[in-house]
Amino acid sequence: MITSKDNPKIKQLRSVAARKRRDRSGLFAGEGEDLLAEALRRGMQPQAVFYDEREQKALAALLDGIDKHVELHAVDTLVLASASALGSGSRVICLWDQRWSELGALSSRQAGVYLHEVSDPGNVGTVIRAAMAFDAAVALGPLTADPFGPKAVRASMGAVFGVPIVRCEFEQAAAVAGLRKVALVPRGGRPLREASAGAVLFVLGSEREGLPDRIASSCDEIAHVPMISAGADSLNVAMTATLCLYENLAHRLPTPPTPSPTT
Repeated sequence: MITSKDNPKIKQLRSVAARKRRDRSGLFAGEGEDLLAEALRRGMQPQAVFYDEREQKALAALLDGIDKHVELHAVDTLVLASASALGSGSRVICLWDQRWSELGALSSRQAGVYLHEVSDPGNVGTVIRAAMAFDAAVALGPLTADPFGPKAVRASMGAVFGVPIVRCEFEQAAAVAGLRKVALVPRGGRPLREASAGAVLFVLGSEREGLPDRIASSCDEIAHVPMISAGADSLNVAMTATLCLYENLAHRLPTPPTPSPTT
């Protein structure tokens, strides 16, 4: 059992909270039983599992799903809490390999989202979660938050293990064949519902700055989410992405038959 906060394995676990260490190691940490269960459901095995030694019986069914080659470490409760990014701590924390997809993955799904300079990791994780719900891929610009940071991983609710995630420049994403690029600009272009059909890459910017003109003007079309005049000026970028992907899926779903009139 690991009983010291200075244990090299615990130091490594803590270190990946920093992006530079994640980038260098190619690893990231994920906390909680739900995240581990979702990864295992998708056939994704962690590199290492650190669990609260007092909770071994409660976690037994989950730990039984871990392959024999994976490192399993029982850890003192306070020591494990020292490596947690959550205020309340976790009963299990895992180290995982980062999963990046190639550029071609953008055309492997019916829809995708490109995020330009979206710095909030919670928004990035939520967009990834929406992409899982609506069978989409996600492309991240160079200055967009790391999807494997603690906040993004938590917000993704395990979707980070199943969604194709690409890191690329906008020009690279725009060059992917078969995808119509639709820029989301408040009050610009057509209503989203009229512009969301087909194989689409929705292009969204940060809430504060939006999309630069050079990017919006190079897209095939500009669209906006209609809102009442007395409402908010704009929506959260994750909410906008979710609406985009929902509208796209709605075009793909078969129209239900009209009920026959009753007599």
